[in-house]
Amino acid sequence: MEGIDPTAAPSGTGCADCEAMDPAGWWFHLRRCAGCGRVGCCDSSPNQHASAHAAATGHRFVRSFEPGEEWFWDYGERVMYESGPALAAPEHRPLEQGVPGPTARVPGDWPEHLHR
Repeated sequence: MEGIDPTAAPSGTGCADCEAMDPAGWWFHLRRCAGCGRVGCCDSSPNQHASAHAAATGHRFVRSFEPGEEWFWDYGERVMYESGPALAAPEHRPLEQGVPGPTARVPGDWPEHLHR
């Protein structure tokens, strides 16, 4: 698919933009840009960095960066695909990383901060 680079490695194990915040942020679920590998937080997360990255760069496709999920989302067409091309490893966040995460940064009232 045009706009997907299967060789682009993930930018890290968590949302790159949440990690760069001061103080660092937290996320609900993670998404991986299929164009460049940047890992961002989902639209339910407080900061919605994955969709912000797509809007800023024009990179249309993300893949879930959650264990056991292989779906892709096309921000341009607003379409979900159950699967797609294999991407460079790793395929998901570390299993020991909590949801939401990272555990030490998640506030006790975290459900109140989610976008629905």
